Amino acid sequence: MEIFQTEFMQRALIAAVLVGITAPAIGIYLVQRRQALMGDGIGHIAMTGVGLGFLLNSSPVWMATLISVVGAVTMELIRAYGKTRGDIALAMLFYGGMAGGVLLINLSDTGSNANLSSYLFGSLSTVSDSDVTAICLLAAFVVLVTVGLRKQLFAVSQDEEFARVTGLPVRALNLLIAVTAAVTVTVAMRVVGLLLVSALMVVPVAAAQQITRSFKVTFILSVVIGTAVTLSGTVTSYYQDVPPGATIVLMAIGVFVVLTALATPLARRRARSVAAADATCTAGVPAARRPADEVDEVTV
Repeated sequence: MEIFQTEFMQRALIAAVLVGITAPAIGIYLVQRRQALMGDGIGHIAMTGVGLGFLLNSSPVWMATLISVVGAVTMELIRAYGKTRGDIALAMLFYGGMAGGVLLINLSDTGSNANLSSYLFGSLSTVSDSDVTAICLLAAFVVLVTVGLRKQLFAVSQDEEFARVTGLPVRALNLLIAVTAAVTVTVAMRVVGLLLVSALMVVPVAAAQQITRSFKVTFILSVVIGTAVTLSGTVTSYYQDVPPGATIVLMAIGVFVVLTALATPLARRRARSVAAADATCTAGVPAARRPADEVDEVTV
């Protein structure tokens, strides 16, 4: 196929697969913690790293990773220790990151607003060999953390107090989730873009939750959805000449709508099955052994 014969599309497809795996993998923990917009905030902060990379003539991906990690740790500390003005501090951090990125990239000799736009919204043609290497290394870290420590991260995401009682290092795990989310943002920014990466962390997870009931199945299905939409969006972007980030996010939302529509009849069928099973179980129980309300319903 033509799409596999061009080197830049080979790099873009590799990056798309890694983004489709890593974004939902960490996103499921953010959704559990009700921090669905954390990726969006980190994306704003990462803009300063991109601008600094151009200014210092270094890799924007690695510089964005460094700045994102620092910003994510700061966000987590503000969340843990911030009082009434914690939201104001976070707002200044987000907007300062965006403004810093725009300023630094315009001060550099090699950067421009066009360069910044490719990081904001994603660009297939600008994914280089060094970007693919960085993305592979960072994605490996995300997968190792999200899969290798899934039980501990799930416990912390569900109930921090219970996790603390069981002896888990809650503070360290919270910081690890923040750092992993920051790394994921930099993994995805070349394909989806910094402004849309949060959607890819959240929407596949929300879609999977419509038809699943266990954490394990939700995790697997969200990764499958993420990989499917990133690959489909990348291929569509190549053939239709449309922005890859926007295409991928709209496809993910489309999957969410479809699964939501399917979830309603599935829920009704499940409810009827449960009701039938309950009726079968109680049918053979003598009236004297049933609760008073059930005896009244049967006798009436």
